[in-house]
Amino acid sequence: MSTDALRPVRLVRDIRPWGGERTDLLIGTDGRIERIGAVDPTELDPAQVVDGRGLLALPGLVNAHAHVDKSWWGQSYGGEGGTEGRIRHERARRDELGIPGVRPTAAVLAEMVAHGTTAIRSHVDVDLGVGLRGLEAVREAAAAYDGALDVQIVAFPQDGVLRRPGVLDLLRDAARAGAEHIGGLDPAGIDRDPVGQIDAILGLAAEEGVGVDIHLHDPAELGAFQVELIVERTADLGLGGRVTIAHGFAIAQLPEGPRRELLARMGEAGVSMTTVAPLRLPQLPLGELDAAGVPVGFGTDGIRDLWSPYGTGDTMGIGWQFARASSLARDEDLTRVVRGLTSAGAWAVGRTEAEHDLVVGGRADLVLLDAENPMDALVRAPAREVVIGAGRVLVG
Repeated sequence: MSTDALRPVRLVRDIRPWGGERTDLLIGTDGRIERIGAVDPTELDPAQVVDGRGLLALPGLVNAHAHVDKSWWGQSYGGEGGTEGRIRHERARRDELGIPGVRPTAAVLAEMVAHGTTAIRSHVDVDLGVGLRGLEAVREAAAAYDGALDVQIVAFPQDGVLRRPGVLDLLRDAARAGAEHIGGLDPAGIDRDPVGQIDAILGLAAEEGVGVDIHLHDPAELGAFQVELIVERTADLGLGGRVTIAHGFAIAQLPEGPRRELLARMGEAGVSMTTVAPLRLPQLPLGELDAAGVPVGFGTDGIRDLWSPYGTGDTMGIGWQFARASSLARDEDLTRVVRGLTSAGAWAVGRTEAEHDLVVGGRADLVLLDAENPMDALVRAPAREVVIGAGRVLVG
């Protein structure tokens, strides 16, 4: 955080919300936008005024899929191939790297905030070795922002659920300890029991009143079969709007007809998706998901962890990668991605689009960039000059 981090702001003057006309934004003492229009700055404490200098203003970025508990930022890297190998290697080295821990979590949170992120949904490992320590470390690191940065937790059973007796009990404990969601991982590929894992996780979520966010890497027809199971159980248990499929590579790998049919069922059931814009794989068909009413969020995934040495913490960079890999070029398509990175991705942290937009009544989460318009911000990804969360300075 900058030297004046968490300084309260009442007025952000001379900005261009979404690239529109230059205006001022007045923030209430509750951290929400009170008025948009010309404001006399002399009526306010100068220390609570930010001069936007005509910069582009966007809502704060929403990182809908992160792993902030296990970044090895600043550490040496060595990994193994394959999902099982990576899990095994991570378990072997995490203690020596101090993972999970407050310090590495704080480091990766700071990088995300520096790139304009003000809200995060993070998967946090829960297993028989680490217990709930990761949840505690993430909460302590996030507490330094005093609510100006919103971090929501998915209790993530990285090493499987059914194949590790006791993990389901840990997930229940995590839900009762305040985790907003519980997760899963490749019900077929990891647990070898897609019906069993999906029934167990969604059933537990219904009992405990939390959301579900399942990693699904299994491809094509195998992955699609598991999506169908998730959709059916979501509808049966009344979990619409509370179930997310992360990655979901299978969706992009299906032929058009079956894909559209499956997306329609997902939309009806209230199942959402997140993507990290993976390289070397087809991207999710954003237009088709929109048409089917399936919410989409963008996330950074792991940042320099034992799974990959890559990552900067810039959610905007994931949007750039997705747009380019999807061959998006029209202004409306590029703007749609920016909205997915901001207001239209706010569902991932339990907000409506209006609650996370530059509108009266919205939470005063915003980022200022030297860009012509949202499209320019996406394709050029300029530095985030000012970041404000809930009406307080995070960067700037």
